[in-house]
Amino acid sequence: MIDTNLIKDDPQAVVKNLESRNYKFEIDSYNDLEANRKKFQTETEDLQAKRNTLSKDYGLLKKEGKDDPALNTKIESIKTELDSCSSKLTEIQSSLKEFLLDVPNLPADSVPNGFNEENNIKIRKFGEPNLSKGKDHLEITSMIDTESANLLAGSRFAVLKGEIAKLQRGLIAFMLDKAEEHGYQEHYLPMIANSESLTSTGQLPKFSDDLFQLTDDYYLIPTAEVPLTNLYRNQIIDLDAFPLKLSAHTSCFRSEAGSYGKDTKGLIRQHQFEKVELVQICHPEKSFEALENLTSHAEIILKELNLPYQVVELCTGDLGFSAAKTYDLEVWIPSQETYREISSCSNCTDFQARRAKIRFKEEGVTKLAHTLNGSALAAGRALIAVIENNFDQKGTITIPEVLQDYTKFASIKV
Repeated sequence: MIDTNLIKDDPQAVVKNLESRNYKFEIDSYNDLEANRKKFQTETEDLQAKRNTLSKDYGLLKKEGKDDPALNTKIESIKTELDSCSSKLTEIQSSLKEFLLDVPNLPADSVPNGFNEENNIKIRKFGEPNLSKGKDHLEITSMIDTESANLLAGSRFAVLKGEIAKLQRGLIAFMLDKAEEHGYQEHYLPMIANSESLTSTGQLPKFSDDLFQLTDDYYLIPTAEVPLTNLYRNQIIDLDAFPLKLSAHTSCFRSEAGSYGKDTKGLIRQHQFEKVELVQICHPEKSFEALENLTSHAEIILKELNLPYQVVELCTGDLGFSAAKTYDLEVWIPSQETYREISSCSNCTDFQARRAKIRFKEEGVTKLAHTLNGSALAAGRALIAVIENNFDQKGTITIPEVLQDYTKFASIKV
């Protein structure tokens, strides 16, 4: 949630910044809601003060054994008026909260302006991709079985078998070990989150269609970012604990609403996929430095796997809802002859922390922390990249050297 003080101090700057994100901030609607909130809050507080004063006077009379029916009637009248006013205030506060929960984070000053992904900026590359079109991962191996998955659950699922299943397990273990090397504490987490958790990190209420809902209040997690960040919800963190560095491997579940017809075959876009997530919670003055570090931690995995990739800085119009600044890592997929996103590393500044009340104290003042997150990496897409970039077109997938201690084999015959 954005800082409402920014709206108060410079509303037009907020409007302009949100326009750069292709979001129209209805300043008049906000002003009307805020004016009504102030009006009814003032009236509620005035009525509470009157009721308290008169109730005190009435109580003193009762102690003396006296009664004042007129005063009692007046107290009851004020109580009725107070109940009505308080109810209106609650309704307006709810509408104002709903309004603000729809507003995305403000982009950082350093983020390039642009309308969509075509305006993103390529920052750096690693490795030289093989530009000759290769076989698709489903053509390479039958150990990725989407037909059986379709029988079990439907489209956009996969069954991995044998050595390919072991390769994915090895990839995940490798990613977790690299995270530990960089100081991230590993977690095992619930893969179900309640609505408060999803609201805190920005998935709800705006993106409910992208989630798999189980009951009125429970959802399958779309990313481990949700439970990891919420571990510190409603907490005041010791300043000496910064930066908090957390990691987890989880299954992730997304309905892929709005992606019909896109990447329907194979592992690129699935309803269920594996991911290792990195989260940092840090001092506001350190968060952009932390973003560079977190991004480098995801990059190191791709480098050690010797996979060609590029780093792209997202423009304002392509930022995710909660992000103030984002780098995407895109890995080369030979069969598609293009780079595809395998990680998004974002600084959410105080946007999630304000929703989740993640705070710290400095010199006696309570402040909001900054939160960051990034995939390191999406295991399914990493699996595709390893298979397709290391297939010799003759029937052998060579396992990257750094994974061989995990897989216990150096190649896969397909």
